[in-house]
Amino acid sequence: MSGPAVEHVIRAQRAVIDGIVRPAAIGLADGMIRVVGDIGADLGCAAQTVLESGVVLLPGLVDTHVHINDPGTDWEGFATATAAALAGGITTVVDMPLDSDPVTTTVAALDAKRSVAAGVCHVDTGFWGGVVPDNLGSFGELTSAGVLGFKCFLSESGNPNFPPLDVAEFRAAMAVVAELDSVLLVHAESARVLAGCPPAAGRDYGDFLRSRPDAVEQDAVRIVLDAVADTGARAHIVHVSSAATLPLIAEAKRAGLPVTAETCPHYLTFAAQSIPDGGTVFAACPPIRGEENRSLLWAALADGTLDMVVSDHSPCAPEHKDLHGGDFGRAFGGISSLQIALPALWTQAVRAGFGLPDVCRWMAQAPAALAGLTDRGVITAGRRADFCVFDPDAAWVVRGDELHHRHPLTPYEGVELTGAVRQMWRGGRVVDENTRGELLCAGVREPA
Repeated sequence: MSGPAVEHVIRAQRAVIDGIVRPAAIGLADGMIRVVGDIGADLGCAAQTVLESGVVLLPGLVDTHVHINDPGTDWEGFATATAAALAGGITTVVDMPLDSDPVTTTVAALDAKRSVAAGVCHVDTGFWGGVVPDNLGSFGELTSAGVLGFKCFLSESGNPNFPPLDVAEFRAAMAVVAELDSVLLVHAESARVLAGCPPAAGRDYGDFLRSRPDAVEQDAVRIVLDAVADTGARAHIVHVSSAATLPLIAEAKRAGLPVTAETCPHYLTFAAQSIPDGGTVFAACPPIRGEENRSLLWAALADGTLDMVVSDHSPCAPEHKDLHGGDFGRAFGGISSLQIALPALWTQAVRAGFGLPDVCRWMAQAPAALAGLTDRGVITAGRRADFCVFDPDAAWVVRGDELHHRHPLTPYEGVELTGAVRQMWRGGRVVDENTRGELLCAGVREPA
């Protein structure tokens, strides 16, 4: 077989290529995929790696919703978060702009964050910029500084340094995003609906759900879609938890509006009926809802209403979860799951009748497209040689203190999952503890 010169060949009995699992030989050079051929093809290179028959070669996953909370907190950190990502099959993450100090709403804050991240990241790391009322006139400067897009809230974020946009401010922000040809990620919970809801308080999970009913997400999604229709700006709705929003999103997509949406493994794994009172380790905003709702989220992944699955890794120090009191009104709302997002999703996907090509579309291809990272996310010639060697049949039990996250607290503690990462490749090489990623800067990569 003639073709581009290659330096190394990976031969896999099973690889996810072009939406199917098939045998393949993948020729690599200069950190890129140069050719994909039949497994027995002569690619003109003696150096090769032959994978065991029990594993599947996946593209390196891309997680575009990760709260690394660095600098300024002890909740996570670039070194621990990216080590967890790599152990979980992820070769690219994009950091959220809040819950660090300073929040990433200025170029100076972005520079501070990049300085902290430099030299310690185990995977490629990009950054979203934040949009708040105080920077409505200047957030476009972050584009020139290298952010991959923007993030805002339509209700309180929990961080007074990252206040929400009201409806008029949001529409103004969307107009700027349209001019920049960028994308705005939206935490779609409505402040005006929340104002009429009972505050979260006490140990009863049902009360916590009533404090953030479906209408909170529905109203916010309507606000987003109206602004998309009026401005033409791209919007991405993060962490969809309520199935009541799905008809709105589906209708917008049928109308050709530039909107995408994600959900998260915890919304696809857990259900309100199984969350115990006082179980604040499950606290998240928006909340984990009921079993029927969970089934509808899976159906929305099947029909394309939901585009992707990302971790929304949102850790905190254990004392912020009010573990002893179990008061949902006092607990920080966030799930720590970066390292286990892939097996958590795969465990449920198998039961729901999906395959690894679906998982790769949701966890690699679609997130890469969202962030404009067109050089990764699939196994095809011309893309980065980032891979996850995955054993889809391995069963194991989650122990938080065995994960790379800074804090061991996770609602998956003691849960048996299926699927384990056996090996990772980045830039055409097998990774080790010395592997370092690159900082992503609006299409330009810098050593991390």
